Amino acid sequence: MEFVGVAWTGSVSEFASFVDRHGLTFAQISDDAGAVYDRFSIPLQPAMVVVSPGGTVETLFGAVDESRLDEMVGEALA
Repeated sequence: MEFVGVAWTGSVSEFASFVDRHGLTFAQISDDAGAVYDRFSIPLQPAMVVVSPGGTVETLFGAVDESRLDEMVGEALA
């Protein structure tokens, strides 16, 4: 299982500050061109996309709490 954070717009310093402020330890990429957001039809942040090993995609808009994250990951791995 892999988590990847995707930043859409903003400066490199804002991006780095967000990662540091929230103590994010998983991979982060910048998507200034919006290719990742376009691929998954994401029009706004915050949003979360879970892609199961079989390719099923679940998208959730808004903040995700820990219990919902656990549920989404569990469903994707089932």
